[in-house]
Amino acid sequence: MNPFTSHPNTVGETYSEHLATATGFGGRMIVAGLACMLHGIFPFLFVTTGSRTVRHLHEVMITHRSRQRAAPELIDQGAYI
Repeated sequence: MNPFTSHPNTVGETYSEHLATATGFGGRMIVAGLACMLHGIFPFLFVTTGSRTVRHLHEVMITHRSRQRAAPELIDQGAYI
C-alpha cells in the first residue's frame, strides 16, 4: 500500500489530481481565513466571504463527490441524486 496513493484512491483521484485539489482548497481556505480575520477588525468588510467559501468548498468536496460516487454515469448529464 503506497502512502502517496492510498488516500487519493479512496476519493477517486490520482496523486496529481489530489495534490491540485488539496492545494486549491488550502489556498481558498487561507484567503477566506484572512478575510475573516479582517472582518473581525472591520465588521463592514468581507461580511459573507467566510460562510460563502465554506458552502462552496462543502459543495465541491462533499456533495459533488457524493453524486459522482452514487451515479458517475449521470454526472455528465447534469443529474442530481
